[in-house]
Amino acid sequence: MNPKMKIARTVLGVIGNITSGALFLSPVPTFRRIWKNKSTLEYHPYPYLAGVLNCIFWVLYSMPFVHPHSTLITTINSFGLFLYLCYLAMFFYYTDPKIPAKSKDRLKVVVFLILELIFAGAISAVTKIAFHNPESRTKFVGSVCVVFGIILYGSPLSVMRKIIKTKSAEFMPFWISLAGFSNGIVWSAYAFLPLDFFVLTGNGIGALLSTIQLILQCMYRNTTPKNKTKPSEVQLQIDANKTPV
Repeated sequence: MNPKMKIARTVLGVIGNITSGALFLSPVPTFRRIWKNKSTLEYHPYPYLAGVLNCIFWVLYSMPFVHPHSTLITTINSFGLFLYLCYLAMFFYYTDPKIPAKSKDRLKVVVFLILELIFAGAISAVTKIAFHNPESRTKFVGSVCVVFGIILYGSPLSVMRKIIKTKSAEFMPFWISLAGFSNGIVWSAYAFLPLDFFVLTGNGIGALLSTIQLILQCMYRNTTPKNKTKPSEVQLQIDANKTPV
């Protein structure tokens, strides 16, 4: 890699860390509401459980024995992993065990976290034992990352359907859509220096989905909704399911 390309890659990586950080912090308003109500209300832990697994795999992907020279991917996903674990700890704390349905949510958090750790450990073991060079390890772990990235980026599609149905974009926060678009574009550009198919695929899809959201924002931003629904119920799906890189 020539010096100019190396500098450009570093600059884009730093910018990508900033946009990714903004996305990882986007669930904060949701958890502020949970804290104020001392209850998880109608929220579910699934997006944050998915976020934990996604960040774990990207941290694994960026390790020197898998994909060398990916320090910036390591730092931002370590930060994201820390935040998602904090969100889950807060969710667990404010889940009322006296309510049967909520008690099940508590159990799900514990069980899913254990299963995720086992699964991540298995993938790590297979990576080291079955693949013997960075190139083959990159392909294996990168494929896993892309699969989970597509699942997470595809989650807001349910919100998009709701926007079209209600003819109102009030339930889709503009700044989150803009941050998702910016994040996808920055990391897609980063993936060209040099070409990283796995980073490019996940973030290219993310940028595309965020573009659709921004188009819906322009179409329905000033219209009156047909059905009044609590914004916070939809916010969760947008906040936590966008997991960059």
